[in-house]
Parts: sequence; structure tokens; C-alpha cells
Amino acid sequence: MTGKGQGFGFGLGKMKELAEAFKKAQQVQEGAKRLQEELEQMEIQGESGGGLIKVIVSGNQEPKRVEISPEALGEGAEVLSDLVTVAMKDAYNKSTATMRERMEDLTSGLELPGF
Repeated sequence: MTGKGQGFGFGLGKMKELAEAFKKAQQVQEGAKRLQEELEQMEIQGESGGGLIKVIVSGNQEPKRVEISPEALGEGAEVLSDLVTVAMKDAYNKSTATMRERMEDLTSGLELPGF
């Protein structure tokens, strides 16, 4: 019989690699849970009209509030609507960029396939 100590073709070295991979995966999972909680608490502000309209969302793009300055009210419904839309897009873009950055920080240094 050749190759003694090989078991099922799964040597001790492979077991250590596997254990290490599980440990890393668990760390990522815990980090992701913390990150999710962090993102929920965040307030990211988008604005338009030089600050006339401010839209605040969480790091998960959950709308929190809209702030409309008194000066913006005099612009009329159509302009006001456009300003709110632009501020919403700004907040959304900042929020998704923040989420992406945080996810990259979380997974950096890990050699996980597909990340």
C-alpha cells in the first residue's frame, strides 16, 4: 500500500487550510453584521440647489428625512420637485459608495473567491 497517512486524499495540511478558511469566513460574517448595524445608524446627506434641499438617508439607502429651506419654497412646485429629486440621487449615490467602500474594507486581505 502506498501513500500512507493520506486518509481520503485530504492530508493534515488541507485540514488546516480548511479550518483557516472557516475562521476567516466567520470573521467576515461577524464583520458584515457589525457593518450592517453601522450602516443603519449612519446619516448620509445629499443636497441640491446649493443646500436649499437636503435629503438624509442611512448607509443602507433608507430615507430618514428631507430638509427644505424656506427660500426653496418660493421656487415653485416644478423646480422644488426637481431639486428634491437631485438631492435624493445625490444622497443615494453617496450612500451606495459608502456601503461599497465599507464592504471592500471588510473583505480586503481575504482571498475568498468571488470577492
